[in-house]
Amino acid sequence: MFRYLLLLFVCGIFSCSTSSSSEINLVKTETLQAPTLNKSIDNIIHAIVDKKLAQSKYLKEIQPWPDSSFVELDRLDSLFVLDIRYATTNNFTKTVLYDCPKAMLRKVVALQLVKVQQELIKKGYRIKLFDCYRPLSVQWKMWKVYPDRRYVADPRIGSWHNRGLAVDLTLCDLDGNQIEMGTPYDYFGKKAWPAYENLSKDVLHHRKLLAKTMWKYGFGPTSTEWWHYSYQSVRFGVSNFPFSCQKN
Repeated sequence: MFRYLLLLFVCGIFSCSTSSSSEINLVKTETLQAPTLNKSIDNIIHAIVDKKLAQSKYLKEIQPWPDSSFVELDRLDSLFVLDIRYATTNNFTKTVLYDCPKAMLRKVVALQLVKVQQELIKKGYRIKLFDCYRPLSVQWKMWKVYPDRRYVADPRIGSWHNRGLAVDLTLCDLDGNQIEMGTPYDYFGKKAWPAYENLSKDVLHHRKLLAKTMWKYGFGPTSTEWWHYSYQSVRFGVSNFPFSCQKN
């Protein structure tokens, strides 16, 4: 009991926005002998402390940076689930477009998305990120594969992703399991349109929950993709810098 209270205390110190079960899965205590349980909980506490200290350090580091700076989302909040599809072949182009799976947004946008995550965690969900900032050179590659402005922005204009203002995302449960949203990511068809309603009650509920929470913090949807949201309150230019793949 003391160690369980200590775990809650650690979360309180570092402003954990979820219960201990959302970040870790504790095995049933009755199946463990005391030494194993003690070691397990010690490791859990150390892991939580290390993560929270690293996040606090990064937040302090970026505080003086201008709003236009690019920051890394998983360094701001380790509860983001990363599934950066364009760093894999599991995307509509069937090719690897990013050298590494980074999730970056402008600082002002990233901080708002952390608020979205914190609110959703209270309701039993986490955010999974499919794509965030996207270099303009990658936009050209996508356009060559699928030149349809309903789903791929014209690179001659540039997309919200190229400006570091857009995020492609979905919901997961607290264990990181993806929630059913009616279609896969990058499904190009009417079933993925936010206005499409011939879906199950659960899918409609989750789409509306995501939309409502994103709107609350300044993110507007597109008409053709339930997963795409853009931050509406600021404007920045198109960027084309490549991802830095060095480990932090």
